[in-house]
Amino acid sequence: MKIKKVLNNNTVVVSDDHLEKIVMGSGIGFNKRKGDEIQKDKVEKIFVMAEENERFQELLKTLPVSHIEVAEEIISYAEVSLGVPLNTHIHIALTDHLSFAIERIEKGFTIENKLLNEIKALYQKEYEIGQWAQKLIKERLNIAIPDDEIGHIALHIHTAKEQSNSMESTIKQAAILKEIIEIIENHLHVKVQYESISYQRLIAHIRFAIQALETGDPLHTIDGEMLSLIKLKYHDSYICALKIKEHLKKEYGLEFPESELAYISLHVQNIFNNL
Repeated sequence: MKIKKVLNNNTVVVSDDHLEKIVMGSGIGFNKRKGDEIQKDKVEKIFVMAEENERFQELLKTLPVSHIEVAEEIISYAEVSLGVPLNTHIHIALTDHLSFAIERIEKGFTIENKLLNEIKALYQKEYEIGQWAQKLIKERLNIAIPDDEIGHIALHIHTAKEQSNSMESTIKQAAILKEIIEIIENHLHVKVQYESISYQRLIAHIRFAIQALETGDPLHTIDGEMLSLIKLKYHDSYICALKIKEHLKKEYGLEFPESELAYISLHVQNIFNNL
């Protein structure tokens, strides 16, 4: 592989098999020039990003090397932890996002994430990776990122999973859950405990129901006698479930069948009982 361009001491652009590739490795570009052969034993990562190559190259030239290295370490750790390759776009998206977040923190700006609780519940494994990243950033850069930023990192990682939805869809799911919790809290005049088992069960059920509606998969069914009993015994929780149904239909075009409302009523009642 011959060098076409040196981006920094650790990153070069090469020509290999008639393809332009970005190669990373410690010191791989040090004192190198166009046309030089690279040492294969120094190669740690190779990227073929097609139309995104120019954008990635620009980032690698303009962002601090320390930020790039930390982002790449987080991505590698995430792929091992999740056991799946991440979409190559994360090398641009996460690196760019993380560097900007670090700069804001260094300047004293506050990072907020209004969907943090929902992200923690919906994407637990990705959030754990974000927690690992928080420790790494403190260790490598001596920057203390807040938990809100862990949530942003988790979203990027989840979105980059090959079979996952877009960032827009990922955020939408978390927003829906947040709105549902607000409806429950306002209706029952309670404060939901985000660490409770009843909350975890509710969000797992809602997540399944939304995905089923969007993909056309079958939802849970319930017999008429049980439905009538739930509506009678847990009347207030059922009214709350009706409010949730109306909200989702109005705001997102999602329509839950009556059988689904029965299950939501039970989850709402469990939240109330366990306060």
